[in-house]
Amino acid sequence: MAIVDHAVIFVRSGKGGHGCMSMRREKYVPKGGPDGGDGGDGGDVILVTDDSVDTLLGLTHRPHRRAKSGKPGEGKSKHGADGEDCLVPVPVGTLVYDHETGERIADLDQPEQKLVVAKGGKGGYGNEHFKSATNQTPRNATEGGPWEEKTLRLELKLIADVGLVGLPNAGKSTMLSAVSHAHPKIADYPFTTVQPHLGIAELPGERRIVMADIPGLIRGAADGAGLGHDFLRHIERTTVLLHLLDVAPVDGSDPAENYFAIRRELTEYAAELAEKREIVAFNKVDLLADDEAETTISALAGKIGLPADEKPLIVSGATGHGVKAMLEACWSALGREVEHAGWPPRKG
Repeated sequence: MAIVDHAVIFVRSGKGGHGCMSMRREKYVPKGGPDGGDGGDGGDVILVTDDSVDTLLGLTHRPHRRAKSGKPGEGKSKHGADGEDCLVPVPVGTLVYDHETGERIADLDQPEQKLVVAKGGKGGYGNEHFKSATNQTPRNATEGGPWEEKTLRLELKLIADVGLVGLPNAGKSTMLSAVSHAHPKIADYPFTTVQPHLGIAELPGERRIVMADIPGLIRGAADGAGLGHDFLRHIERTTVLLHLLDVAPVDGSDPAENYFAIRRELTEYAAELAEKREIVAFNKVDLLADDEAETTISALAGKIGLPADEKPLIVSGATGHGVKAMLEACWSALGREVEHAGWPPRKG
């Protein structure tokens, strides 16, 4: 599924209902006294994280969200009804900013988390509220509190188990299609993926891994070049990085140098990214002749510093070669046990 990861929304809470000024009037009850009820409180606008929501797309189509105002109080001590809250579902992993000041308000990284972003106005007091021994016939009531309105900027940081990293055209979209039911755009030119995609890879034993195909990385991404910050923001929350290394780049570049280019960008953006558990998968092996594949990948593994006792993961998203072994390696890196596998996946 394609992910829309930015949205700007306008929110407005409800006004408080006015208090009522009323005097009790009943037959045979002289000087009945005040009976004006209080107004109802205005509704709040509340962001709620929802596991079933994966994108901010719905907010880009409906950017204005308003809560209901409270009803005014009435005579006979009737309290006005409170205004209905406006609940806005957002994906887990949503960052909330004040669009005007740039201040970060919250990081909604837990399921069913709630955040009041616009508080409804308090209901006004009816004149019954002001009665006392020295003021038995008050004739004053207060107005309801005003609404609160804000413009918010929402950004989504994906929460996935495994983040696919690699240069543009490294085969990430093809691999995600091979291991899940996701259908990202695939073509033979760089930057096919300009938005992140999520897919769920299913393993034997009712095990599942949430994988994210992130837009490709270029040199200078840590400084914002290309799709850099959009790419790097999303992999901050992944647990494991699956580095797809193209063993036969169409541009004739050195695969080892391409590997180190990605590692440099991760380190320059945030040192903790470079420290994440990384699995290297040598991809597009189908483009190598059978008699050269083993020697080429063995030499490449040595260049990038793969331990001599670690068997290289040789894969092809196009043919499916080695994909099952790659997924098992990801599962092991996540530190899970088959008997404890559950859904939804652990949030990292």
